[in-house]
Amino acid sequence: MAVEKDKLRIDKYLWAIRLFKTRSQAGDACSKGKIKWKGDVVKASRVVAIGDEYHVKTEAKKWVIKVTGLLHTRVQYSEAIQYYIDITPEEEIDRIKSVAASFQTGKRLSKVGRPTKKERRDLGDFMD
Repeated sequence: MAVEKDKLRIDKYLWAIRLFKTRSQAGDACSKGKIKWKGDVVKASRVVAIGDEYHVKTEAKKWVIKVTGLLHTRVQYSEAIQYYIDITPEEEIDRIKSVAASFQTGKRLSKVGRPTKKERRDLGDFMD
C-alpha cells in the first residue's frame, strides 16, 4: 500500500507541529471534540490542507492556527513553527498570561508560613 505524501491526518499534523506531546494525545483531543474546523468537530483521520484554520484546545491554551505547510515528521520547535501561523485572538493570549501569573512557583514566600529554625528557638525560649 503506497502512502501519498500529499495527504496528512490532523492528529499526525498536530503532533508534528508540537501542539501535543504524543500522537495519541492529539487523537484523543480529536475524539473529545477539542479540535474544530469551521465550527465542526474534526475526526483524527481528517486530511489537512494548506490554508485550513483550526481551533485547537490544549491543556495550556486555546489556539487558532492556520496551516502553511504539511509536516509529516516531528522536528525541533524552531523548524515546526514554520508550518503554521498562530492567529489566536489577543484577548485569549492576555487571559493565558493573567492565569499563568497567578500560578505558584513552588517556593514559599519570605516571612510567610512555617517559622525558621531561629524563630522556633525563640518561641521555645519564650514558652519555657
